Amino acid sequence: MSAAASVVLSPVREDSALSPARFDGALSSHCSPESILIYLVLPGSPVTPMRVSESDSIASVKLRIQIHKGFMVSKQKLVFDGRELARNSSLVREYGVTDGKVLHLVIRLSDIRSITVKTACGKKYEFQVERSRNIGYIKQQLTKRGENFRDLEDRKLIWDGEELDDQQVINDICKDNDAVLHFLISNSAKVRPKPVGKDFELSIIATVAKEEEREAPDRDALIEPVIVNPKVNLSPLIMNMIRSVSSGLERGNPPVMSSEGSGGAYFMQDVEGHKYVAVFKPIDEEPMAENNPRGLPLSKDGEGLKKGTRVGEGAFREVAAYILDHPVGGRRLSDEIGFAGVPPTAMVRCSNGGFHHPEGSGRMVKNCKIGSLQMFVKNYGSCEDMGPRALPVEEVHKICVLDIRLANADRHAGNILICKEAGQTLLVPIDHGYCLPENFEDCTFEWLYWPQARQPFKDEVIDYIKSLDAEEDIALLKFHGWELSPECARTLCVSTMLLKKGVERGLTPYDIGSIMCRETLKKESKIEEMLREANNTILPGTSETAFLESVSEIMDHHLDKPTLPID
Repeated sequence: MSAAASVVLSPVREDSALSPARFDGALSSHCSPESILIYLVLPGSPVTPMRVSESDSIASVKLRIQIHKGFMVSKQKLVFDGRELARNSSLVREYGVTDGKVLHLVIRLSDIRSITVKTACGKKYEFQVERSRNIGYIKQQLTKRGENFRDLEDRKLIWDGEELDDQQVINDICKDNDAVLHFLISNSAKVRPKPVGKDFELSIIATVAKEEEREAPDRDALIEPVIVNPKVNLSPLIMNMIRSVSSGLERGNPPVMSSEGSGGAYFMQDVEGHKYVAVFKPIDEEPMAENNPRGLPLSKDGEGLKKGTRVGEGAFREVAAYILDHPVGGRRLSDEIGFAGVPPTAMVRCSNGGFHHPEGSGRMVKNCKIGSLQMFVKNYGSCEDMGPRALPVEEVHKICVLDIRLANADRHAGNILICKEAGQTLLVPIDHGYCLPENFEDCTFEWLYWPQARQPFKDEVIDYIKSLDAEEDIALLKFHGWELSPECARTLCVSTMLLKKGVERGLTPYDIGSIMCRETLKKESKIEEMLREANNTILPGTSETAFLESVSEIMDHHLDKPTLPID
């Protein structure tokens, strides 16, 4: 991952790559009648006017932002009126964007690395550099930071136990996806002359750090699991993760904010500060929450960036995805890996000054943040970085099963990590804060367009799907302290029903996913049509069980049509 970087978009001019608008916002003579003026807001940058057409696609708008002034942006999100403009094929007018409206831009540069250099006495220096810079450049930056680095050219920077040459490039040193590189300055050795008779004897003395110079432990650091039901026993793996984070915080190793995403996400370090052990996502820093650090506006009605989700419930959904990712043999009893490989996740309470605290920090109740804590997964990038073509079919299918079950509203290539184990490629799904929505309106699966999605499920996958039980899943979540709303529970029941009925008929992930996802922003998906049909056939006051029976009959009718789904 890379560090966040501020991108300044210059005011729009007539010859700008962004638009044919004049600086005063008036239409140029060659503007189309449907041309509108919008304003881009990026934290830390001036408001930027941008002339677009109502018939422009979201993809074309993003592309114009991406190529403006030569900036190449790997990821960006546009947010309007509390909703992410996620469907690239949809038109500007379909999202209700009109003249004079404000769009919030969440953006990062992919070639920036955050560097932490630690001296032998425990002092830390943090700054950002481009991936193309070398170790010699880092030393130059250090000389500008401290008076004790005058002889730095004679010292070595150590990373992962190895001395680094001044000509080594940052990107060549660490090619995995860690957000921060930690370097250690080796103790300097000074040559001191000592008179021995008429001659001098040379002695080499290594500088020893004084104990009192070491960074004091952070006594205000606190992290503990949030357990609603005392009968719930967290697995040893999760408890070890929490203890590792606690040790790192107590040692004074601060949380490191990720450059990814539209909410606050923090990498939590181990006791040595050499590696990340977990990712913490506070509830109050979610997109459109009160303490969101990305500059997104506060939600007007409590709805999240995705339809059918609520601000402040993302952490619960992250934990729910892990709980419901059952191992092949059944419910998780201890540290078993789930079928889809969702990393171990738990709800915790954490306090530290490194989080986004507009009003300060400390151990006070108001500064204690509750959120999801997920085990950090060392990776080689995401599917967005590598592309899907070479990915194993079985690895893609396990993601498909998870997303269909949970009706994921935010599955894209950037939140599927690529890992290696014994020479084999493994996929690890993360970021499940928008799963289990109240409706299917924003249900999106990027894997729908991958070739692996058109391959049939293998027998072992089909057997796993047949073992799923939505009612048991709802009861399991309640046991862990989260009682799903009736709408979310219905979503889980219907999506599980569709998955099971689909594999019975030999449907592929593409076939089933196409039923769940809308083709366009305004056109209902086939699953939404089925639900609407069921609503129209039942009588007022009908029980949920009777409603689901009606959905089942209607679903059978639709699935058995020879023309559906169309490949």
